[in-house]
Amino acid sequence: MDFTLVEEEQMLADVVGRFVAKEYDFEARRRLAATPEGWSAAHWTTLAEMGVLALNVPQDHGGLGAGPVETMLVMEAFGRGLVLEPFVSTAVIGAKLIGRAGHEARKAELLTGIADGSLKTALATLEPGARFDLWNVAMRAEPTRDGFILNGRKGVVLHGDSADILLVSARTASEQTDQHGITLFAVDARAQGVSVKGFPALDGQRVAEVVLDDVRVDAMAVIGAVDQGYPLLEWAVDQGIFALCAEAVGAMSRLSELTFEYLRTRKQFGSPIGKFQALQHRAADILTAVEQAKSIVYFAAARLGEDDDLEAHRAVTAAKALIGRSARFVAQQAVQLHGGMGMTDELAVGWYVKRLTCIDMTWGNTEHHLELYGAFL
Repeated sequence: MDFTLVEEEQMLADVVGRFVAKEYDFEARRRLAATPEGWSAAHWTTLAEMGVLALNVPQDHGGLGAGPVETMLVMEAFGRGLVLEPFVSTAVIGAKLIGRAGHEARKAELLTGIADGSLKTALATLEPGARFDLWNVAMRAEPTRDGFILNGRKGVVLHGDSADILLVSARTASEQTDQHGITLFAVDARAQGVSVKGFPALDGQRVAEVVLDDVRVDAMAVIGAVDQGYPLLEWAVDQGIFALCAEAVGAMSRLSELTFEYLRTRKQFGSPIGKFQALQHRAADILTAVEQAKSIVYFAAARLGEDDDLEAHRAVTAAKALIGRSARFVAQQAVQLHGGMGMTDELAVGWYVKRLTCIDMTWGNTEHHLELYGAFL
C-alpha cells in the first residue's frame, strides 16, 4: 500500500497547515474559545474561500468530490491547532449525508450552501440515557397528511447551536431499541418548536441540547428511506468518527512535539531531563503510540475509499478503539513529563489532553468500539 501523497494532496496539506499556523496559535485559540460563539465566522469564510468546505460536496453540486484522504489531511492539520470551527458537523457529515441520500428537490440548495459556507449542519442523534447506542431512539416522528411531526430530545449535539439544519434521527416504527424503524430528517433549526441550548464542552468546542416539540416537517425533509435510516446513520457517523480519528493524530503529534521540546529545555541537576534514559524510553513509547495511531487512520482511509460499507465500518471501529487507547497514553505521558503545570489552562498541553479526552468520548469510547469490533469476530 502506497502512502505517498500526490502533488494535489500535498498542496492541500500545506495550505491548511499554513492556515492553522497563522490563525491558531495557543493564545488566539484561547481567546476564540472564550467568545459566546466559540469559533470564528471570519475563519469559516476563509475556509470556504480556500475550497476546504467544498471538499466532500459532489462535483455536480459545486464541490470538489474529494475522498477520505483529503478529509484526513485537513483534520490532521486541524488537530495540530485544535481548530474550533464546525467542520466535521457540516463539511464532513452534513456534506456526505445530504450528498448521498438527501431529497433531490433540496439537495442542490443545501449542498451549495455547505460549499460556500452559508449553511451549517449538525448531526443530532444521541439521546439522554442511550449512551453511545445509535439505535436507541425515543424521539418520535408521527406521519401527517403531508409530512411528519417530531417530538423528543437529543443530547451533546456537536455545534448544534450554530447549525442552520439539524440532521435528526427519529423513530417512525418499531420499539425504542430496534434498528428498524429509524428515519433521518433535515430539520430547520429555526422552525417553530425547535429549542437549542448551546454550551462549551470540556475542550472548548461547542455542543448543544436540542428539544423538538411538535415540530412539523414536510416529506422533502426525509433523508433516505422511511424506516430504513439506521444503516445510513451508521455510515454517516463513521464518516465523522474517521475525521475525529485523523484530528486526534494531529493533536497527538503536536502534543508529542511540545513534550519533546520540554524534555530538551527543562534542566535538572545541570542537564536537560531529556538526557535521562528513563525519560528517553518514555519519549520513544509516545512516538510509537503516535505512529500506531497514524497507521490505523491511513488504513481506515483506504477502506473508506472503497465501495464496501461493512469493511469500512470495521476499519473505522478498529481505528476509534486504537485511537482512544493511544490518545489516553500520549496524554497521560505528556502531563506526567511536564509535571503539575501540564494540566493548567495557561499551558497548551492541558488543552490537547482535554481535546483528546473528548474525541475518545464522542460517538463511542475505546471500550464501546472494542465491543463493536468483537461482534465482527
